[in-house]
Amino acid sequence: MSLRTTKAAAAAMMLAGALAGCKSDTAESLLADARQYQQKGDNKAAVIQLKNALEKNPDQPQARFLLATIALQMEDALTAEKEARRALALKVPPAEVLPVLGKALTMQGKYQAALDDMAAAPDTPQVLSLRGNAYLGLGKTDEAKQAFDAALAGQPGQGDALTGLARLAASQQQWDDAKRLVEEAIAKNPRHEGAWQLTGDLLRVRNQPQEAMAAYREVLKINPAHRSAHLDQAELNIAARQYDAAQADIDAARKTTPNNFLVLHHQALLDFSRNNMKDAQSNLLKVMQVAPNHMPSVLLSGAVALNLGLLEQAEKDLRRYVEWNPTNLYARKMLVSTLLKTRQLKDAETVLAPALEDGKADASVLELAAERAMLDQRYQQAASYFQQAAQRDPQRGSVRTGLGLAKLALGDRAGGAAELEAAAKLAPGSLDTVATLVRAQTSMGEYDKALASIGLVEKAHPNSPVLLNLKGGAWLGKKDVKAARAAFDAAIAADPTYYPAVANAAQLDLQAKDTAGAKGRFEKLLAKDAKNADAMAALAQIALTQNDQAGATAWLEKAVAEQPDAVDPAIRLGEHYLATGAAPKALTLLSKYQVANADNAALLDLLGRVQMANKDANGAIETFSKLASVRPKSGAAQLRLATAQLARNNEPAAAEALKKAVAVEPDFMQAYVAQADVAMRKRDYEGALAIVRAMQQRFPKSPVALLLEGDLWMTQGKPAQAVRPYERAYALAPTAPMLMKLSKSLLGSGKAAEADRRVAEFRKQHPGEPLAAMYVAENLMGAKQYRQAIVELEGALRAAPDNVVALNNLALAYQQEKDSRALPTAEKAYKLASTHPLVMDTLGWLLVEQGNVARGMPLLREAARLAPDTADVRLHLAQALARSGDKLNARKELEYVLAKGTSQPQQEAARSLMKQL
Repeated sequence: MSLRTTKAAAAAMMLAGALAGCKSDTAESLLADARQYQQKGDNKAAVIQLKNALEKNPDQPQARFLLATIALQMEDALTAEKEARRALALKVPPAEVLPVLGKALTMQGKYQAALDDMAAAPDTPQVLSLRGNAYLGLGKTDEAKQAFDAALAGQPGQGDALTGLARLAASQQQWDDAKRLVEEAIAKNPRHEGAWQLTGDLLRVRNQPQEAMAAYREVLKINPAHRSAHLDQAELNIAARQYDAAQADIDAARKTTPNNFLVLHHQALLDFSRNNMKDAQSNLLKVMQVAPNHMPSVLLSGAVALNLGLLEQAEKDLRRYVEWNPTNLYARKMLVSTLLKTRQLKDAETVLAPALEDGKADASVLELAAERAMLDQRYQQAASYFQQAAQRDPQRGSVRTGLGLAKLALGDRAGGAAELEAAAKLAPGSLDTVATLVRAQTSMGEYDKALASIGLVEKAHPNSPVLLNLKGGAWLGKKDVKAARAAFDAAIAADPTYYPAVANAAQLDLQAKDTAGAKGRFEKLLAKDAKNADAMAALAQIALTQNDQAGATAWLEKAVAEQPDAVDPAIRLGEHYLATGAAPKALTLLSKYQVANADNAALLDLLGRVQMANKDANGAIETFSKLASVRPKSGAAQLRLATAQLARNNEPAAAEALKKAVAVEPDFMQAYVAQADVAMRKRDYEGALAIVRAMQQRFPKSPVALLLEGDLWMTQGKPAQAVRPYERAYALAPTAPMLMKLSKSLLGSGKAAEADRRVAEFRKQHPGEPLAAMYVAENLMGAKQYRQAIVELEGALRAAPDNVVALNNLALAYQQEKDSRALPTAEKAYKLASTHPLVMDTLGWLLVEQGNVARGMPLLREAARLAPDTADVRLHLAQALARSGDKLNARKELEYVLAKGTSQPQQEAARSLMKQL
């Protein structure tokens, strides 16, 4: 037999002997062993023996009672309660059991149950002290003091009672009394664990961590397995960033109660402090399974979720904690931060309000208030909060950064830059602070200063893609494309998935006409980050520039498929669907995101517009009302709502919304424009004129109000009165659209020579301006001078080759001149704007005229569907229907033209065809 086999056999014989011995043990002998282990301080061995005894005799009363007592010493209150109740049921004297049961219940926070169960217990000093602790837990301080005093009357110097009175004094912030009482408890009871532990707690309140640590060590000298003392030490070590020592404390606590939720909580706290968020989350999930109402763990769970970006979970946990403990400022601030991240600005304001009420808010609270104001675009209010925060804490760099950004938003560029520079000096190595400063300097055209600022931190962050990308932007500002490209490429080399650098480098590629290179950059990014929605959106944009609408749609749909819960990719796709005439698809898509993103202003804005495109004005009114609620200070939200109300012909409601728009944003010009439009809809020209004149006073340097006045006179058929406001508008903004307005008013006033002179003068000053050429061409076509119109339109297209209006009109002019270029030109216009009804009408009519009714008819039908009030389109459809033999529907279209058409040629053509039918 080998040596190894011999040893194995011997071990087996010894094991068999041990097992045989176990079988012969009685419950009573095992109970006796447990008592011996307890006396030696080995509670774990005692528990094992007690469980063995209870396996042999589950109804052994003393085993149950001793197990309850030891569980209490090991701070396992749940087991202590369970076993104490079993001991009572097995007739162990209540005078012995009830104190154990009462303490177990008190440890669990079941204070009323402790009082109820101990009601029958004799009034011993021990029981009276337990009652005092239960009363104290219920906030009944008078009853607590009476109970502690009675305990001391029965046993002067009793440790539990003195310690309880010290806790009572501490709860009332009578710190000196608390200190005196706990010192008396220790003097008379040197081995009283609770008194030493309270001493440590009081020292922590006084910010004396080293002395507190010494007090907890005294607890552990008395009871080396004291879990709470180990965990208290762990908290102190975590606060001191002594993480290895904290782990040792937690491991020591774990030895006695490995699965205790408090041990798991402290492990999660240490994980959180070490930035091991996933581990912290895992441990907290275990805590929540056994102690879902342990509020410190609920708070920690909220903090962990916030750090992991799980904002819904963070909000849920933090709201729950703040409701339970409204005075905890740390929890309140974290909840506000969560709400700001999810743009719930109203809720953030409500939650933060109590912290601002007394005027004693610290810098961090004021900073949060400022951030909320910034997000709500209340820049003056934000600057005020930031300034107050800076006064509270002048060394807080983030406050100076925020103040700088607020000043920039208010137009104070010099002041903003100065604050950002001050912030950078307060945190010289801070990448975020310097990056903010560089962005501001770049936006102000101070490119050399930006490069100098980057140089201050470049050595500390040599491979930062953020800095390298900012450097590229500064070089680009200096028009050094080569240096800019090198910086962007270095940023991409440092982090191939850093989208801003990839986008900037791709933009340089596109400017160099290297579309393939730009696409390749985004495709490489996606090879490493397959779910990057920004890269897919960029590829969609490139596809659109190549007139590849299907490719653009595919990329945007892929982005949504890769991130089905993210709202931003859905908004991009919804915008694309809306722009390409797929409003029903947009509505189906966005409806899926409503519930989870109920307060997302961008989603609500788009959804409302999509509902309008789907002719659902009622739905849009509901959506825009929510938008106005989410953004109460937004004039644009009220304007959206007014537009929807007008679609339902509810002019009073629209007027009310516009009134609110100008109330919340007095300088929101579009709201005044809409008010004037509403007045004109009602033919209230005097009211409209009053609004326009008020606008001219409020916006004296803007041509918009003058333009509106001119339009108002033209609508009333008074072109002569329109000339002056148009002239004033043109003087402020001498552009081609303004010229067209002025020219039409001059023509209508019988001043054709003056109109021609103005147009000629403009074209001499702006020889390459396509709009002026198009306007002249339009007038020439109206006069049937098609050849001259063709010359003008061809000139306009040399300046703007993809101008759809010019292409469309040129195709019509070619058609009139029987020029074979008509159809190819119409095809090009259609390729650029395949959903524009007038473009579809032109191509469809040309096809029909050339005998291709099969292709032309669907285009004309769709054009008539999209532009049902355009008589020319309806006339072309009638003519096509007549050629195809559909006389009934042709007559219907002609009846519309005859009823609604305004031009004489339309009427004559319609009457002629009607006679033929």
